[in-house]
Amino acid sequence: MEKTGIKDKTKATVKSGIEIPEVLAPLCANRSDHDVKAILKAWRLANSAHLSQVRVSGEPFVEHVLAVAVILAKLRLDSETIIAALLHDVVEDTSVKSEDLKRDFGEGVARLVEGVTKMSNIQVLHDEPEKKKKEHVRAESLRKMLLAMAEDVRVVLIKLADRLHNMRTLGSLAEDKQQRIARETMDIFAPLANRLGIWQIKWELEDLSFRYIEPDAYHDIANMLAERRVDREQYLEKFVSQVKAELVKAGIQAEVYGRPKHIFGIWKKMRNKRKGFHEIYDVRAVRIVAGEIKDCYAALGIVHTLWQYIPGEFDDYIATPKENNYRSIHTAVIGEKGKTVEIQLRTKEMHQQSEYGIAAHWRYKEGSAVDASFDEKINWLRQLLEWKDEVSGASEFVDQFKSAVFSDRVYVFTPMGNIIDLPQGATPIDFAYEIHSEVGHRCRGAKVDGRIVPLTYVLKTGTKVEILTVKKGGPSRDWLNPHLGYIHTTRARTKAQYWFRQQDRENNISSGRNSIERELKRLGYHEIGHEAMAHAAAYENTDDFFAAIGRGEFKNAQVINVIRSLVSPGTPKPESGKLVTHKRKVVGTSAIQIQGIGNLLTQIGQCCKPVYGDQIIGYITRGRGVTVHRSDCPNVLKYINEQSERLIEVSWGIEKGETYPVDIQIQAYDRHGLLKDVTSLLSDEKLNVVAVKTSLDQNKNMATMLLTVEIEDISALSRVLVKLEQLPNVLEASRRRS
Repeated sequence: MEKTGIKDKTKATVKSGIEIPEVLAPLCANRSDHDVKAILKAWRLANSAHLSQVRVSGEPFVEHVLAVAVILAKLRLDSETIIAALLHDVVEDTSVKSEDLKRDFGEGVARLVEGVTKMSNIQVLHDEPEKKKKEHVRAESLRKMLLAMAEDVRVVLIKLADRLHNMRTLGSLAEDKQQRIARETMDIFAPLANRLGIWQIKWELEDLSFRYIEPDAYHDIANMLAERRVDREQYLEKFVSQVKAELVKAGIQAEVYGRPKHIFGIWKKMRNKRKGFHEIYDVRAVRIVAGEIKDCYAALGIVHTLWQYIPGEFDDYIATPKENNYRSIHTAVIGEKGKTVEIQLRTKEMHQQSEYGIAAHWRYKEGSAVDASFDEKINWLRQLLEWKDEVSGASEFVDQFKSAVFSDRVYVFTPMGNIIDLPQGATPIDFAYEIHSEVGHRCRGAKVDGRIVPLTYVLKTGTKVEILTVKKGGPSRDWLNPHLGYIHTTRARTKAQYWFRQQDRENNISSGRNSIERELKRLGYHEIGHEAMAHAAAYENTDDFFAAIGRGEFKNAQVINVIRSLVSPGTPKPESGKLVTHKRKVVGTSAIQIQGIGNLLTQIGQCCKPVYGDQIIGYITRGRGVTVHRSDCPNVLKYINEQSERLIEVSWGIEKGETYPVDIQIQAYDRHGLLKDVTSLLSDEKLNVVAVKTSLDQNKNMATMLLTVEIEDISALSRVLVKLEQLPNVLEASRRRS
């Protein structure tokens, strides 16, 4: 009898007559003598290696590795995976070496254990700022996970089982660790289990995480489920009996049973549909598992004949499977007493795929044929691994991973009828890059169901998409501007950025310079020098700064932040004369803080109309409090010489939501509906238009529009100006300054 921390030390005997500890019975059932002996050998090594180790809860550490192996055995995974699960921590936490495992258990087991170990040993950059360090660590963790999965996805199945047991025993940790681990599980591991189609692990990870993240909501729903459990079970028993009887009459063989509901799923539906607990359709849920697809549809017809179905609650995932290959028919009906019941219909094969997902590839692996569709199921992993050459930063890789794994999906067709899986919100450009990088680069137009649509069109499930290309060319820089809505997926954005990074440096410098000058002109900051911007962005010279912008590495939002830093309080003022201010204690309103004594009325100077982010100065006006001007306003420069004692230092308050009037000038070729398009765009941006003035040069057919719009800050102003310039016939949209 080997010495172990497991309480049950009785013996069990498998079919072949080999005697094993009782605790190994779930691991050894229905396995060959050779595999049973290897599992027993691995168990002995795990016991010996972890003998002196205990968990935070005080339990022997070996109980953890056994629990992980049992979880995987319930998924009926192959013996190599079970052995690797028993040994998954020995290389990391004990003196056992990878070479020892290779010698005693074979290269396959050693490779699996090494893969799990690599995923745990994440490099930490000690010389990086904390935020960037965390970002890098997270990206590196995901990268290693994907590398391991692409090589052998069983590595991640072991990691998922390891995380599931850790979540089951999370109660012994401190509250802050519980929150952190639960959040990571909800953000990374549960969606990953869903993407791999392993429903059993996915729902339990979600419920366990939800218990620690939202304990009050979790217990409220758990109590509501418990209160009426007896009534619900009696109702479902009668419902199931009725369905079975009707299926027998129709000659359809199928299993019919009530299925458990998961707390997180109920809560998510309550939140998304803004409904109460008693309005959720699938609190009462039934599953019908038939032999063939035709039987599923026949059973569906019977169910809809017996009870009225609820419009909007029908989904056919057999005809259009989910991205993780999930297939079932979902419907909801109004049963007796007006109670709603959700029903799932699927074949036995679909049920196995739903419960075990990608793990089903290794079920009964000994002597079975290779799953021909397996490579397709993890093809998305290999696509993500292209990040090493194309993604410029760790955060972009995390975004790309989230986009591929966590987003709700849409399914569209190519002209040849192939299905392309994209995140919700995807555009024709995203579709083009999903087909091939070159198709994306050369995309110039798109047809959806035979109709030409703009490249910003949001694709919908079931539509056919055709990309119109040119023979030569590359992406437009406008595609990278998030305000314009050309690209939604990180994959497409990364491909376009990579194309720009490969272009000639001189072209990138020229393009970057043009981009900066265009932005400064739009916002009306002609006085800001290129060199000052480069230094503020931490570049040694302007050429490097321009090249980074040209390559797409330094994005438009970062450019706006640099401009804001150069015009916000605390930065050098334009060399137009020395500003004399009176500094006293700070008082003020929510929008503007005043260096002075007592609360003073403030108003925005109509001559220069400063907006949040501008550098500002106050002028004490007799009987009207303080008038706030831009620091470079011509009137302020006049006050410096004539009335400097009335200038006072002011700054923007910290509260957001305030808006300020800004003058915007638009130059455009005149056309019918121009003003309507401009005002509609501003309305869509939820901006208030205070005044509009238009003039027309009939000789040149040029229209000039001057609008006063209430804007929150410089970022919002930049976004609006960019969108205005995208309107047909508009040549230029810029901020007008005195």
